[in-house]
Amino acid sequence: MARPTMNDVARTAGVSLKTVSRVVNGEPTVTPDLAARVRAAVESLDYRPHLGASMLRRRDRRTRTIGVLLEDVANPFSAALHRAIEDEARARGVHVLTASLDGDERRERELARAFRQRQTDGLILVPTASDQSYLDRLNGTPVVFVDRVGTGFPADTVVSTNVAGAAGAVRHLLAHGHRRIAFLGDHQRIPTARDRLRGYLQALGNRAGPVLHDVHGEAAAERATLSLMRRADAPTALFTSQNLITVGAVRALRRLGLRGSVALVGFDDFPLADLLEPAVTVVAQHPARMGSAAAGALFERIDGRDGPPREIRVATTLIPRGSGELRIREN
Repeated sequence: MARPTMNDVARTAGVSLKTVSRVVNGEPTVTPDLAARVRAAVESLDYRPHLGASMLRRRDRRTRTIGVLLEDVANPFSAALHRAIEDEARARGVHVLTASLDGDERRERELARAFRQRQTDGLILVPTASDQSYLDRLNGTPVVFVDRVGTGFPADTVVSTNVAGAAGAVRHLLAHGHRRIAFLGDHQRIPTARDRLRGYLQALGNRAGPVLHDVHGEAAAERATLSLMRRADAPTALFTSQNLITVGAVRALRRLGLRGSVALVGFDDFPLADLLEPAVTVVAQHPARMGSAAAGALFERIDGRDGPPREIRVATTLIPRGSGELRIREN
């Protein structure tokens, strides 16, 4: 079956080809009743415009699409980030192309290049690679970094207050009598992991407890926590610097029967954290606010905003729920 054309849409809607073109390209000069007829015909025929041709017809040469590259769309943080970006884009009549990077540097570069080849109007990126200077080859496509700071490429960045949030979490544990507080962190090459370690060390100074790096994912966090808690000098409290690490730590403490005696504060909230026993105290980021801010910054750049790169910081919130308020129990 032949692919429907704009002529087919015009015939079905009983309007001119020019009217169809204006509706498809988002021009506001068509009366509501004619626009409704065109959209109904587009839907009934399952018409899909050719992006390249549509861009050539538009005066602004935009495709009305943006690319979004996240760490893992399945992660609750990434999902909330994505939904906020999508909502902002939809309000502007813009479609979102999304992919997960899974911590793969090559995948980041390949997907950024692929989205550029699809002529997206801009790119929102959670940096995974150690260097984003390759973005220079995107021929002026606006880029906004979110959640992590990029390297080697000047762009607006939206991040949480990672250092302050981590320091606040550790001070909270100190206030409840803990001194042996362990740190479980993600890959050291990730800027947010380094920032959260910095906050931990800032709060503890020379009293820092065991520090475990490169704890990536739930399974690794569970193994690391089991090993920590079996030590003779086991910590009395844990600061877990990412939501999947927190989940793994909770599982390990449950296996060991220590959920009610070892304090825990996690960075990032996660679903059902408030329903556990004890409920998990977290330093909550606000991915919806971050996503909205990132989308807003990108659309400003697409619309021609000039000037030096900006760093937009979204404050974290400590949410006491029980696990971070457990008092120290000495043997």
